[in-house]
Amino acid sequence: MTETTIRRFGQGPLSRVSALVYTLLTVEFLIVATTLPGLAGLVLLDRDAANVPLAAACALPAGPALSAALYALHRRRLDLADLHPASAFWRGYRMNIGGVLKLYVPWLAGLTVLGTTFANFGAAGVPGWWAVLLAVVALATALWGANALVITSLFAFRARDVARLAVYFLFSTPRVALGNACLAVVAAGVTLVATEAALTLLGSVFAAALLLNSRPLIAEVTEKFTVQGATAQGDSPEGPRDDS
Repeated sequence: MTETTIRRFGQGPLSRVSALVYTLLTVEFLIVATTLPGLAGLVLLDRDAANVPLAAACALPAGPALSAALYALHRRRLDLADLHPASAFWRGYRMNIGGVLKLYVPWLAGLTVLGTTFANFGAAGVPGWWAVLLAVVALATALWGANALVITSLFAFRARDVARLAVYFLFSTPRVALGNACLAVVAAGVTLVATEAALTLLGSVFAAALLLNSRPLIAEVTEKFTVQGATAQGDSPEGPRDDS
């Protein structure tokens, strides 16, 4: 076998597609494995307003799992002969779980309050325009959470800095916000039409879509707020998550 043949093996278009499919399937399996207890609870719960807090509790494992998926997909290899998505997932899970939960738990609690309010809106006796206001707040909260999840999964910032950056990028990168809003609508639609289990089974695909849509955000964070950008600008000493 010649050196040229060795160099080409695993690097052609078909191999790259195969590498992507393999990575997505591996990450999807790990998402299901790490969220299985909560997923089982969500499937068993009735869609009742009283169960909104329980559903939120069942969704707790999803934050670290999605963060690990983002980390693994961001570092995926194009070479079929050099694939390690499982090790990247677990590395991201271990590194990110603490930082993610600091932001994910309050975010989930806020959405739980909003969800409970929506579920009992008719009994509250408030004007109808409050529903529109709550919907806007819920969407803004979801978009902030998406930004925060991407940043804390890929970069080593303090939780309060991630929170501020997530707000900043809601306005700095409107295209990212619009794309994430579309993803949120699709996710809500899948959940309503099917089940939460169906959404979980598409977890790696949604993570890949979120990562792809967030490329402008990732590029700007890297340029302006990390060690690479600070070399020229004298900015933040923080940087990307370690690849080792």
